Amino acid sequence: MENKLKELRSKKQVSQNTLAEALSVSRQTINSIENGKFDQSLTLAIKLTRYFQVPLEAIFDYKE
Repeated sequence: MENKLKELRSKKQVSQNTLAEALSVSRQTINSIENGKFDQSLTLAIKLTRYFQVPLEAIFDYKE
């Protein structure tokens, strides 16, 4: 699943550490999501949409 997490973080000038702390995950988890090495849980996906105040499709792009 592709994502635009790094772009959103950059636009808001939020570090991986800051985002990780806000979502109660590790910085490595954020890094892995951004690099497509980790498929986040639904709970984490919802936390991301609430943090950035955008719909799910603005962060994640599912392609079969």
